[in-house]
Amino acid sequence: MDTPAVELTDIVKEFGAFTAVHRMSLSIPEGSFVTLLGPSGCGKTTTLRMVAGLLDPTDGEIRIKGSRVNEVPIHKRNLGLVFQNYALFPHKTVYDNVAFGLKYRDVSKSEIATKVEAALELVQLPHLGDRYPRQLSGGQQQRIALARAIVIEPDVLLLDEPLSALDANLREDMRVELKRIQHRLGVTTIFVTHDQSEALAMSDFIVVMSAGVVEQVGAPEAVYNTPASEFVARFLGASNIFPARTTEVNGEDAVVDVEPFGNLHVPIDRARGARAGAGGKLVVRAEHLTLRATDAPTDSGSIRIDGRVETVDYQGQAVRYFVRVGERQLQAINMIDGRPFAEGSEVALHLRPRECALLPGDAA
Repeated sequence: MDTPAVELTDIVKEFGAFTAVHRMSLSIPEGSFVTLLGPSGCGKTTTLRMVAGLLDPTDGEIRIKGSRVNEVPIHKRNLGLVFQNYALFPHKTVYDNVAFGLKYRDVSKSEIATKVEAALELVQLPHLGDRYPRQLSGGQQQRIALARAIVIEPDVLLLDEPLSALDANLREDMRVELKRIQHRLGVTTIFVTHDQSEALAMSDFIVVMSAGVVEQVGAPEAVYNTPASEFVARFLGASNIFPARTTEVNGEDAVVDVEPFGNLHVPIDRARGARAGAGGKLVVRAEHLTLRATDAPTDSGSIRIDGRVETVDYQGQAVRYFVRVGERQLQAINMIDGRPFAEGSEVALHLRPRECALLPGDAA
């Protein structure tokens, strides 16, 4: 079995009486892109800083490439770091910023020049070596910070919200660029963000955190489609969550009774832990509720309920509807095909049960 690039075992970090990270264990495969995702204060940056050596864990063990590093200082861990503010030296040129880490690694001047040139080529800024950070745009500064981190050929690349200071369009471009560079280098990368779309688009694995605890670890598709907790379901995307009760479990499906839909057949791989007679909660992603006119036919395998549009949140290519169904308000996100439904419209909501997920536990 291959040695993990990074391994955390029962990591705890306390700040006085406050526990920022509680008994966290995580194994990160070599060459993977892993995202620590969660809201502010969940412990993701604290975890990253412990891996970097900027914070000491209160308890537990950190291993990099199989070696314990708890007592190893940051400058001896061979890590590349990129922070939210990029931390470029304003008085140094781009070339000297990128070369900084190499000058302390007994690398010859000619080899430094070769490595810096290659790093600047990789981030597609080969012509800016003689400029200063103040002469660069935010996106260019981000690329230079990345070049400085990768030029040392780190064992692990640590990225702490590196895109958060960029505008929306540039942020999307840079996340594609980051993933391209990571693929090209094959470097193990730990990325911290609170942005769900970044995590879903970039990651091989997502670690969802809440209040210092790991809620779920998995591939983006698994975490999104089969959330392990109500927190994950609500944090990762827009969800409708209903009290439910499992009435039957067979080899392929769990039959779930949920108001206002009646009995739904949920695939067993999306109803883990389901037991006949047990309560739970049904998760219906907003994009899996489709609005249609009340006279439209119901597709085979779909269930229909009627409602009334209360609010329309126009988003360009898509629209988010808030729809009143009895005493409930449901969210539905649909791509726009023609004109959106207007507020006050009577509509039919169509749902395919096989796209739902069941959270085990007592019904609310």
